[in-house]
Amino acid sequence: MSQFSHVDTEGRANMVDVGPKKPQRRRAVARGEIQVSQEVVRLIKENQMKKGDVLTVAQIAGVQAAKQTSQLIPLCHPLLLDRVDVQLSLTADTVVVQSEVRCVGRTGVEMEALTAVSVALLTVYDMAKAVDKKMRIGQIHLLAKEKHDE
Repeated sequence: MSQFSHVDTEGRANMVDVGPKKPQRRRAVARGEIQVSQEVVRLIKENQMKKGDVLTVAQIAGVQAAKQTSQLIPLCHPLLLDRVDVQLSLTADTVVVQSEVRCVGRTGVEMEALTAVSVALLTVYDMAKAVDKKMRIGQIHLLAKEKHDE
């Protein structure tokens, strides 16, 4: 099989043809965090944030984002996802987001996992920005990427 490239012979963006690849079980796990004030953590724990239940809304936003990745990132293939799991947890000054995405397909789901984390974190930011103007999103990274034959 020829080498995959996201540019054509003239250097322009090109969506890779994954048609010749055989479908495989794909899995990706991503993680990220947002540093927040202790007041934000307290309000989240007590479900007292004015915009509502931050962890639930961010979780749903992450799931929706994974499903929309190909519409957000131009060269990503649309994938039929089998599972999207987004989990949020609190520490003393951080909201941690971890996602796991699975499918059977011809290309990986790492962009979907990373997009889920990113949008979940942005949702936390949006819901808490009235309380904390110094929040910092960071440490978004891929923890695992797997593929296995059917």
